[in-house]
This record gives sequence, C-alpha cells and structure tokens, in this order.
Amino acid sequence: MSDDNLLTRREFTVEWALAILAGATITITGCGDDDDGPGTGPSGQGDEVATISANHGHEFTLSAARISAGQALMSLDIRGTATHPHSIDLTAAQVVAIGQNQQVSVTSTNNDAHTHTVTFN
Repeated sequence: MSDDNLLTRREFTVEWALAILAGATITITGCGDDDDGPGTGPSGQGDEVATISANHGHEFTLSAARISAGQALMSLDIRGTATHPHSIDLTAAQVVAIGQNQQVSVTSTNNDAHTHTVTFN
C-alpha cells in the first residue's frame, strides 16, 4: 500500500470530528479537466468546487461541513485524476470568506516542477 494516500493521525482526527459534528459525510468530487469554470457544479448544497489553473486532472471540492466549521485547513489534496500530487492550505479567514461567497485564490505546492492557482467562488 502506498503511503501517498494515508492520513496522519491529526488529519484523520480532524476529518472524523468534522463528520461527527456536522452530521455529514465529507466528499471530494471533481471539477472537470480545465480551468474555464467549476464543471458541473457543487456536489452538495453549500459545497464549493475549486477552479484550478492550467489544469490536467486536479480536482477539489470544499465541503459545506468544512466551510461551516470555519477552521484552517492544511495539506488539502487536489490530486484528482492527475498523475502527481499537489496540496493547498487555507487559513480560517479564507474558509470563512469562501463561505461568504468571496473569491479566494491560493497557490498549490510545487510538484512536478509547477504549481496551480486554486480559486473558490
């Protein structure tokens, strides 16, 4: 089993707590394969689908449960169907802003000699 998809104890605990407190399942779904828009739309009411620049298979949806929690989120995996990983971090203020339908853009980690701009709203 590859270590690429394993969660740290802290990541697991945060995911578990958010799921229990929100009474919802955390789901990550796709946003399409280009940067022209958010694809087919959010996977659930209140979820925010990221638009990813220069995209080649990366995907990320910020769940309504995470938005409602309003906490900083670290090392969010945007791999999707791409052949290499990238991750992003969101501050608590950025998560709150996303929940208020404000545009938030962050830069992904540099993997495979490039980064992506990940934009919500």
